[in-house]
Amino acid sequence: MNASICVAAWLALGLASAPALAETATTGNSLTEFLKGTSFSGTLRAYDFNRVYSDKTQSAQPSQSAFSLGGILNVQTAPFLGGFSVGASFFTAHSLGANDRNDGLIHVDQTLAGGRTSITALGQAFLQYKNSWLLVRAGDQLLNTPWLPDSDSRLLPATYQGFYAALTLTEELHLYGLRIFRWKSRTSTDYFQNNLYYSPTYAGDDLRGGIPGPSKTNITSDTQGVLAFGGAYSAHGLKTSLWYYNFEQFANLLYNDTTYTVKTGTGFDPFAGGQFVREWKSNSLLNGNLLYAVRGNGVNNRTYGLKGGVNSPYGQLLVSYTNIAFHEGAIGNGALISPYTVGYTTDPLDTSSIIRGEVDQGPGHAYKVRYGNKFFGDTIGVATSFARYYSNALGNSNDAYFDITWFPGGTFKGVSIRNRFEDAVASTPSLGLNPGKSKYFIYDRVQLQYEF
Repeated sequence: MNASICVAAWLALGLASAPALAETATTGNSLTEFLKGTSFSGTLRAYDFNRVYSDKTQSAQPSQSAFSLGGILNVQTAPFLGGFSVGASFFTAHSLGANDRNDGLIHVDQTLAGGRTSITALGQAFLQYKNSWLLVRAGDQLLNTPWLPDSDSRLLPATYQGFYAALTLTEELHLYGLRIFRWKSRTSTDYFQNNLYYSPTYAGDDLRGGIPGPSKTNITSDTQGVLAFGGAYSAHGLKTSLWYYNFEQFANLLYNDTTYTVKTGTGFDPFAGGQFVREWKSNSLLNGNLLYAVRGNGVNNRTYGLKGGVNSPYGQLLVSYTNIAFHEGAIGNGALISPYTVGYTTDPLDTSSIIRGEVDQGPGHAYKVRYGNKFFGDTIGVATSFARYYSNALGNSNDAYFDITWFPGGTFKGVSIRNRFEDAVASTPSLGLNPGKSKYFIYDRVQLQYEF
């Protein structure tokens, strides 16, 4: 029996027995009170997505688009037996016949619903224990850690199967641990022992990234998942986190992100900080595979970043820089291996854009200037940025980005309308930085969302 079906059946049994447990375990609690404490929440989205490739003198890649309607329905029981609860989420996405499915789907962007007309899946099914200082969750679940994110920038998020724990030592200090065995991508209908370096149809999956990926791999062995530990501290203007990830059979990763903000009392608070990544592994499944135009052996990566800016009543200004060191002979000549964000561009590096970041380009460096603010009583959110990337293997590019969101509020509380636009211009299209070796690669995303 499929592992997800087993988990779902086990949790359904727990969900069915929870009211009885609640009544027998807690004096004075009735079934009615228990049901009142059960929460329902969710998200509805209508998403119109466009990918435009221009300069057709070099690009044979047709522009792509997609529409999808769907969302998530979450249910979580009231606590029983002193802190236990059961949760589940139903995921669905439907194209409603709006997409061009002729000619082998070459005109369809497949990041909303993959190559299907619809997705229906049990996205979450977990048993949780929670008190004032400890959270433990087992089963299929959403995660949002730096290198295992929910990647929720399309219609559905990515989810993970395994165990997660968070410990609150003090208000300022938190510790985390997790063990993940399988994951479900944004366009998969089930959980698999793969990641974004695998073939899109590995083991019957329908895994779709953004760009087909930076690699041409032929991995035939399942991954055993991820083991990770982390900690975060925040006090007196200092925010810092430290994480270790063991991406089984792929890479070991150590990551730190630190920012210090000076509280001036004037409303203008400058900040500065940095990021650091160190990766290693000699016997990676990526050994010998083509990654960023080279075949190498062994993971050997050093990445560092610097950032600075100011928070003010007029918004936030951020300037950031990232460098991935070149290590000849290593996989990708020193590429940063990120099995669950590559191609999704959902890594935590400050210079990442919505089209791509340094993880998606291999060794090199980048800088980015970003400004964001809310206007008219926080009903309009605006963000804009400019990034410049220098990739040793794929050439240079400029990425210009603009993002505007309207939150109507009032009667329409929970509703938002968002348009995100980015234009990536490749300096040397022939190196293949953009799909089809096009000079211009444009994203335009319009999303109508209702959260309840």
